[in-house]
Amino acid sequence: MSYIDTTPVNEATGDVRDMYERQQGAWGYVPNYAKSFSHRPAVMERWGRLLAELKRPMDKRRFELITFAAAHELKHTSCSLAHGNALKPFFSTDEIIALGEQRPVDGVSAAEQEMMRFSRRVARDASTVGPDAVQRLKDLGFADAEVFDIAAVAAGRAFFTKVLDAVGSLPDNGFLSLDADFRAGLTVGRPISSNPDEVMNDVSD
Repeated sequence: MSYIDTTPVNEATGDVRDMYERQQGAWGYVPNYAKSFSHRPAVMERWGRLLAELKRPMDKRRFELITFAAAHELKHTSCSLAHGNALKPFFSTDEIIALGEQRPVDGVSAAEQEMMRFSRRVARDASTVGPDAVQRLKDLGFADAEVFDIAAVAAGRAFFTKVLDAVGSLPDNGFLSLDADFRAGLTVGRPISSNPDEVMNDVSD
C-alpha cells in the first residue's frame, strides 16, 4: 500500500530498475521503501551515500542503538523492526523490547543510555535540546565530534522515516517471519503489509 502510485516492480526501467535491483540484492525482494522512492531514484542513491558516511565513524552497536532509539521514538515500524533485529548480536529479544520501552537492560552502559535518550529527543523535537543535554553526553565521555555523529544519525533517521510515512509506505510482509513477541513489541506505527513482497524477474547478476 502507498498513497502515491509507484513504479511496478517488473515495469521498472533505467535508474529505477537499477535501484530496485540493488535493493533486491540486499533484501531478496524489492522493499516497499524502495518503491516509494521510484519517482526520485537519485534521492535514494544519495540517501545511501549519506547513510554510509553517517555510519563510518562509529561501530555497529552504537549506530544501531542510536538508529533504533530514533526509529522507535518516530513510531516507524519498519525501521524499529529492522534495526531492532540488527541489535540481536548484542542483546536478546526481551532486552531489545525492553530498550524500546526504555526499561533498564543489563550491559547497557550509562553512556549508551544517555546516548539513546538524546537520540529520542533529537527525533522527537530537536528544538528542545539544550546545552545541558549535550554536556551530559560529554561528561560521559563523548567528544564533540561524537555528539555531532549521534545527532546526525538520529536526524537522518527522521528524514527517511518521515518521507515513508508521509506517502503511506507499509512495512514489508517479510517482517512477519520475525518472532511474534518481537513483532508485537516493535510494531509502533503502521502495520505490516498483508501483501506478499515482490521479486523482480530476470535480475542481472
